[in-house]
Amino acid sequence: MDQQNAKTTHFGFQDIPEEEKAGRVRGVFGSVASKYDIMNDVMSVGIHRLWKDAMMDWLAPRPGTRLLDVAGGTGDISFRYLARAGNAHATVLDLTEPMLIEGRKRAEATQQANQLDWVVGDAMALPFEDNSFDVYTISFGIRNVTRPQEALNEAYRVLRPGGRLMVLEFSQIPNEMMQKAYDLYSFNIIPRMGQLIANDRDSYQYLVESIRKFPDQDTFLGMVRKAGFGNAKYRNLSLGIACLHSGWKL
Repeated sequence: MDQQNAKTTHFGFQDIPEEEKAGRVRGVFGSVASKYDIMNDVMSVGIHRLWKDAMMDWLAPRPGTRLLDVAGGTGDISFRYLARAGNAHATVLDLTEPMLIEGRKRAEATQQANQLDWVVGDAMALPFEDNSFDVYTISFGIRNVTRPQEALNEAYRVLRPGGRLMVLEFSQIPNEMMQKAYDLYSFNIIPRMGQLIANDRDSYQYLVESIRKFPDQDTFLGMVRKAGFGNAKYRNLSLGIACLHSGWKL
């Protein structure tokens, strides 16, 4: 492709060719996979668990349903979903195989093995037929997708009529002073934690930068609606540090 016509995207604060992003994201999560769950607890002081529980509260998993958990990593969301739904099935899809490998090592994966599938795949080109799932979730993952709108379009395609989309992602605090304080913490502390715990400062620097590049709550809500979802809305968590977006395939 001609350099002048090449499409670019962001990788943190860098602008890079679109075709490079998936490989770079795979490199980031492949590097941190073995320490990913520990770092989530340290970075959020455990609050990510409350956010995921809030997601389940709003989602209200039901028996007999099929979940597709995209960018599902080590299975946190799928394990919670199955625990609440009881007799249900979850497919964990992730671009980075080492994350899935770590997920399979968890105790929940053994206990729920007959209700789980683990699939390496791309959120923008899901390897599933139309109308295959009742619920689609993506948690702290859509900001790493090269073209998030295409991921949302794919979510709509693979959901059955009446299916539910729910996105959990870091967002923007609607208070300038509080956002500045949060940025101070994020940019100064989190990369240092990454170096100390995961021996990987650069990956956590990227993760912090990627949060700042992600659209705000209302902009992303417009993207959910553009994909075709009805009754779309959002709820801020922890003053907007994270946000839940919900939509239905009506």
